Amino acid sequence: MSESKIKVLIIEDDEELLMALSLYLNKYGIETTCVEEPFIGLSLLTQEEFDLVILDLTLPGMDGLDVIKKIRDESDIPVIISSARNDLTDKVIGLERGADDYMPKPYDPRELVTRIKAILRRSNRPNIEKQSGVFTLDSSGHIIKFKGKALELTAAEFDVLEILISNKNSATSREQLLYDSEHIDDNSSIKNIDVIVSRIRNKLSKIDDKSYIRPVRGIGYMLVEEE
Repeated sequence: MSESKIKVLIIEDDEELLMALSLYLNKYGIETTCVEEPFIGLSLLTQEEFDLVILDLTLPGMDGLDVIKKIRDESDIPVIISSARNDLTDKVIGLERGADDYMPKPYDPRELVTRIKAILRRSNRPNIEKQSGVFTLDSSGHIIKFKGKALELTAAEFDVLEILISNKNSATSREQLLYDSEHIDDNSSIKNIDVIVSRIRNKLSKIDDKSYIRPVRGIGYMLVEEE
């Protein structure tokens, strides 16, 4: 992934939507290159470095499902399908051909930002043990140690705590915890995050009763740790 801004290629023939998405994503540090023709998009992928592709399915000259196949023939770049076609078959074929996510239109652009960051976080996850203060994170082994002791975490608890550690000393919204987690269904209630965080805090308190995960009113949670 790019060291500065996230670079996204959007292949979409709705000019109004292209402009709206580009303006919105740029607010969140996501630099966009927008094209309406799939052949131009495929050409750009061979000439420039992008972190992710947002792809419509109904395109002039080539169906988006065929575009996915051509992308996968050359690259493993993450692809999010953004389509008004709500046929389950399209979704299944798109994912089978290598798309990473499918977002039916219309959708809230805030969710798109979250999905982009979640996919890139997973695809760029380091396969090494990483020390972060009193926490030791081994993403590949799905192990988190707290003050040298391995925590017994469910898959969902691991996801949530990993995200909080990665965003240490910064507020993390419940929505981000929900959508960034690999093992929590996107349709789950936001209240489920509160339950999961409560379980994590309880497990931490058995080792150290200091409050490491604090609620942030109206937003979500923050893992606070003095360096």
